[in-house]
Amino acid sequence: MKVRNGLIAALDIGTTKVCCLIARPAESGEAFRVVGIGHHASRGVRSGALIDLDAAEATIRTCVEAAERMAGENIRGVVVNVSTGAPRSRLVAYEVSVAGHEIGDADLRRILDPSGFADAIPAEHDIVHVIPVGYSVDGCRGVRDPRGMFGQRLGVNLHLITATAGAVRNVATCVTRCHLEVEGKVVSPYAAALGCLVEDETQLGITLIDMGGGTTSVAVFFDSELIYTDSIPLGGLHVTRDLARGLSTPMAQAERIKTLYGSCQPSPSDSRQMIEVPPIADDGASEGVIVPRSMLVGIIRPRMEEIFEMVRARLQDAGYDRVAGRRVVLTGGAAQLPGAAELAGHVLDKQVRIGRPRGIDGLPDAVAGPAFATVAGLLGFAAKRPQDGVEPVYRPTTTAHGRFGRFGQWLRENF
Repeated sequence: MKVRNGLIAALDIGTTKVCCLIARPAESGEAFRVVGIGHHASRGVRSGALIDLDAAEATIRTCVEAAERMAGENIRGVVVNVSTGAPRSRLVAYEVSVAGHEIGDADLRRILDPSGFADAIPAEHDIVHVIPVGYSVDGCRGVRDPRGMFGQRLGVNLHLITATAGAVRNVATCVTRCHLEVEGKVVSPYAAALGCLVEDETQLGITLIDMGGGTTSVAVFFDSELIYTDSIPLGGLHVTRDLARGLSTPMAQAERIKTLYGSCQPSPSDSRQMIEVPPIADDGASEGVIVPRSMLVGIIRPRMEEIFEMVRARLQDAGYDRVAGRRVVLTGGAAQLPGAAELAGHVLDKQVRIGRPRGIDGLPDAVAGPAFATVAGLLGFAAKRPQDGVEPVYRPTTTAHGRFGRFGQWLRENF
């Protein structure tokens, strides 16, 4: 997706923040350089869903205008994330006849046409992604790109990601009201994965957990393919609310205390470190309460454990807890909480690292943390988007040869 002035743009609409990045692709290759950045506290969004179009529109306008001023040029379209609409992930396999002729682009467009798998789309849902994770020609599975081959039957394993039509249209409407075109939509965990994963991780199998303010989303990769996504309506904002209730302090103060003193892991000094907690009605007459840091840990840790346990249960129910490998990448704003990676490793019984945006020039330190992995991935998606529309597959890094192999056969036979 490129506008006439050669710029590409990404817009991340989250529960706690809205962020816009504008970049200019380099002439010599796939690299691109960020020339405009804008981010603003989010309004009109709750748990990833738009609840006030006017407030969300004002936030997006402010954010985009800041990025445009920094870039010195205006943009016309953006690639936007989808974190609302109860996204569903499903694998579908089917075949079409190619009558023995050479397989070309027209055949791929035909087999990827939604009319061929309309029955697999849930009621009142719109398609967000149609990702082919392996082709077959006359029963020969594991074909990465069938173009140029000959056969009678062309088959495909498709990963369909859908979301409720109303929620997706609300996002598009809000962006359109800001005089911008929606050039592409990407589910949030997929975008975060594109922003921070490396090729070896996606090839060997990995689970990405994107911990946002209102939702925690999951993406599972194997053999360089996205094979599963899911979303949980809990995030960092719920930790803040727990603190606000438990300490009887305003939300803003609870967020400040969480950021400065919060942790998921207890330490021997917690009972000795005292923290002043401002009261809710700070009229000057009420005095703040002094609490030990151990009280904060006692409030934060159970909620974070609950989130990771829900992720573990979702993976087990879907049958991907073993397929996903032994590694987890934790990203998103809530992943910055001290001890989050250690707690995730304990609950999920996997090796965990914190994921940060990769492969982007011109990204200042202020927007280079885990909270900006999604918008970085959206930018990468926009930069690598093909113009012919035949192959709607995007990976964190390019690879010369797909290696779907036996796992593709296993998916086809079991799903």
